[in-house]
This record gives sequence, C-alpha cells and structure tokens, in this order.
Amino acid sequence: MTAASGLAFSTSIQYVPGVGPARARAFQAAGIETVEDLLSHFPRRYLDRTRITPIRALQVGEVATVVGTLQVCGERPTRRRKLYQAVLSDGTGNLKLVWFQGIPYVKKSLKVGDRLAVYGKVEFYNGYQLVHPEYDKLNEKEDPLSTGRILPIYPLTGAWKQVRLEQRALRKIIHTILEAAETAPDIFPPSVRAAYHLVPREDAFRWVHFPEREDQLTRAVFRFKFEEHFFLQLLMALRRRMVREETTRPLDQVGDLVRKVYRQIPFELSDAQKRVLREIRQDLARPNPMNRLLQGDVGSGKTVVALVAAAIAVENGAQVAVMAPTEILAQQHYRTFRPFLDSVQISCALLLGKTPVAEREKILQALRHQRLQVIVGTHALIQEDVEFARLGLVIIDEQHRFGVLQRGTLLEKGYHPHVLAMTATPIPRTLALTYHGDMEVSIIDELPRDRQPVVTRVVPAERLPKVYQFMREEIRKGRQCMVVYPLVEESEKSDLKAAVAAREELQSGVFRGLSVGLLHGKMKKPDKDAVMEAFARNEVAVLVATTVIEVGIDVPNATVMLIEHAERFGLTQLHQLRGRVGRGREKGYCILVHRGSTD
Repeated sequence: MTAASGLAFSTSIQYVPGVGPARARAFQAAGIETVEDLLSHFPRRYLDRTRITPIRALQVGEVATVVGTLQVCGERPTRRRKLYQAVLSDGTGNLKLVWFQGIPYVKKSLKVGDRLAVYGKVEFYNGYQLVHPEYDKLNEKEDPLSTGRILPIYPLTGAWKQVRLEQRALRKIIHTILEAAETAPDIFPPSVRAAYHLVPREDAFRWVHFPEREDQLTRAVFRFKFEEHFFLQLLMALRRRMVREETTRPLDQVGDLVRKVYRQIPFELSDAQKRVLREIRQDLARPNPMNRLLQGDVGSGKTVVALVAAAIAVENGAQVAVMAPTEILAQQHYRTFRPFLDSVQISCALLLGKTPVAEREKILQALRHQRLQVIVGTHALIQEDVEFARLGLVIIDEQHRFGVLQRGTLLEKGYHPHVLAMTATPIPRTLALTYHGDMEVSIIDELPRDRQPVVTRVVPAERLPKVYQFMREEIRKGRQCMVVYPLVEESEKSDLKAAVAAREELQSGVFRGLSVGLLHGKMKKPDKDAVMEAFARNEVAVLVATTVIEVGIDVPNATVMLIEHAERFGLTQLHQLRGRVGRGREKGYCILVHRGSTD
C-alpha cells in the first residue's frame, strides 16, 4: 500500500484491476462493494507445509489437507448415477477424490498432471478417499511444499466461480490492491497500539492475506479480533446509554397485591433469588426502562422471580407480556402463573398460534381495553393485531431463541416497557458482559433450599440392564422416569432407535406391567396435552419422548432421565434436558447412554 496510489479504501470494487463489471456484480451480491470490503474478506484457512498430511499418514475420520499430482481422472457410471473420480498421488500413496454433483464443472476444471491441494474428511472405501473435497490448483510459485509459502484459502460463492473468481484469481486481485491502495487508515492512535501490542492496520491487512511467517499471521489475526471486539463493546456501550436516556413510567409501588403473591410461594426463596428480586425492584422503580438478563440454571427458580416482577408491574397499573419460544414452555408458565394470579384477582390468559379464532378475539379485545393484565404466549404475541392498552413489562424466556426483530416487535407494543430476559443456557460472566453489554446481568447462582444437585453419569449401552433395574426401583418408590431419543421415527440415514419404536419395546420388555407414555413433536396438541397431564398426575410411570421435552416439562416427581445416543445432542440440549428431573425434594439422576462417537 502506498500513499500516492490511486486506489482509495472507498473505491468501488468495479474499478480494481482484474475485476470489471461481471465480477463486480458477483462481489456486490456477497456484500463486497469497496476496496476495504474485499480486504476485509479474510481467508478461512491457510496452506503451509506444517498443515499438509502425507497420504500414508491419513486416518479415517480426520479432516486433512493433502498436496499431490493428479494421476487419472474421469467420469465413472454406477448402478444409480454417474460420478466423477480422480486419483491424487503425493509419492507416499494414492488418494481417491469423488464427486457426485457438479460433475460438468469439475470435469472442465481438472486434468491429469494438475498439482492440487485438496481438503476434506477422510473416508475409506476400497482405499482412502475424499468425497466432494475442496480443491485448489497450485503453480510452482504457490506450492507450499516446494516454496515454504503460506497460501491463503478464501471462502468462495457459486456466483464467483461462474465469473472465474477462484482462489488464484482472488489472490491476484487482493495482491494488486495491497500493492496499489493508499495507506490503510488506522483507527487506533500509536499510544493505544503500543498499550495493547497491536500491529498497524497497514501491516495487519498485508499479513492476514500473505503472511511470510506464522508469527505475522498470529499478530494480524489478533489485531483484527481486537478491532472487532472493540467495536462490539462500543456498540453495547452506545445501546446501554440509549436505554438509560429513554424514559418510561416507573413501577415503584409495592403493596398488598405483591405481598399476597409473595406469601403464597410454598417455599422460602434462596438468597440468590432474593438478591435478584431486589435488583429487579430497583430497576422497575427508576424512570428509565429496565433491560436485565436473568441467568440461572434449569430449576433455579427464575419463573418465581418473573412472577413477582409481574405482580409488581400489575400493582402499578401496567400490563405484562410473557413470551416463550415453544407452546409447551408457554403452557408451563401459564400453569405456574395462573393459581397465584387468580388468588389476587389478576386476570391472566394464554395466547398461542393454535388458539381458536373466537377465543383469540376475546383475548385481544381484553388486552386493548386493559381487562387483561397478564398475557402468556409464544410468537403469537408479536402478531400485528395484538395491541396493549398499557404494556409496562415484557418477560422473554429463553431469549436467545428469539431474533432481535422479534423482541423489538413486542417492545414496540408499549412505550419503552421494562424488559426482563431469562436464559438457562450457562454463559460465563465475561461472555455475558461481552455479548449482552447493553443489559444488566443478574445470576441465580444457587438452587432452591430444598433442591439437590442432579447426579449425571455417562454409561455404555452394555450397562443398560442395571440402569433399567435402578429405574424400576425408583418407580417402586412412587417416582417417575423419562427416556429421551433424538429421532421421531426410524430413518434410512440413521441407526438410532426412535421414540415410537422404543416405547413399544420398553412397554413389552423391561417396563412390562407399568404405564409407559409417548410424547413427540408430530403428535397433535390434544394428544400431547393428554400425555403431559397424565404424567403430571403420576398416571404414567415412564415417559418416552423426543427433545420436545427439552423445555417446558415441570414434574417434581420425575427423578430419572435416561438419554439415549447422548453423543447426538448438543451441550446446551443436554443441559436443558437434565433440568427436567430433580425439580422436587428428591435427588435427580441424568444418565447419558453413549453408543459410539459422532461428528
């Protein structure tokens, strides 16, 4: 980059040498409009001799980069369809490359003798192979094995490939920009760069695209990560200031209504719950809208805190909206709220997407005329015809499941309403402050006083007979169990047991003589509700289910959860599922059945 050159950072990408109108349109379709935009299109990985695996050292299941020469390539018919196959050799062995789709393009692109760098997951079928690998043609100057260079590999789009914007062409265009563009403007003064060990932006752009050494790449990446987080924190600070500058009606009265609701809670709140309630009361009493994230483990008592917050809002003449991501969770909140609110004559209703038209219209009319004070629902709450007379508090459960626009749509239905967002997903405090920097964060960091920690165990399938025996012992004590499967029905693509088949097997086998229920996402709502109610009344001893129970089941008598094929679930899912047991006074157990590794 030079100060005297003609390429400004704001120059349209069309005027960069080697681009032109067709490529400019392809770039613009991907959001790249200017020189700076393209320089900010960073490589997704790099090729160098330390990252290349010899074919003889490949292992099935690993993701590897191999550099070699094409020995043979061509189409090959199979029983069902054609495939394109090539053989790559690097002197230590041969590797098959297989394509089932995009054959005309690959056929036109490759020829015997090409030097390639290929990248993909290693499989074994009559020898090592990569299916639909990413590949790049290398010339002598680019080959990292012979030159020692670190070669950038960029994310590409289909539209780019159509205008011959492949790796080599893209590298050439970016290299041209780096040589011809003006000096990169730096947003940080020298004093800040020195304090945080940041390289100048000029060097960072050059090193992130064409590093000569590993340490240059490391320093460039650090610089851009720092820059990204700096602007994220700046955005969060601006948002927080905007919220604080907004005004709203304070909800500062705490009288008999709140005290009556509080006295009806059948257990003593934990110290953490009391601390969080104090923080929420202080927020609600201010003339600025509350914007607070309530984080607490599953079963830590967030719903009770939300209930008291709702009572405070209603006592101050405001309406409350409680939005949950699923119907089951919304119904659970409604069942929790309703008895407490009924006892103090606070009107409460449930609004779902499947609410009958006549009932829905009755609810909407009550909301508009403030005859309805608390509404619990799903995305149905953000429909255009849902109007509030005086929305003062919005409670959003599992808030990460809603988009920014969805949350914003609900907030716009009131005049700067107070917001209480809740999540059971464990977020380290530093991460919460980073990504929720515009919110105050409250944490319920202890279980209710009568609650015991859930015991979690990972077991192989061979130990299932002992697990089933333990479950029968728990049932004999009057308790209930759940068995969770990841699929709804048998699939050709998977050897997993499905909940539908498992229920039959368990009912006729290890749990013969017991009531075994079934719950999955494809059931009709009345059938789901019937099963849930039967389980809640302890008429069902074992509930076989899919992840439809991930959120929303609250049965204190359930003490054991058996999760089949636990390796197929994400960590957040497992955390949520574990929270469905041990919600009463008895100890809960979560047993994870591991049936082999997965991707």
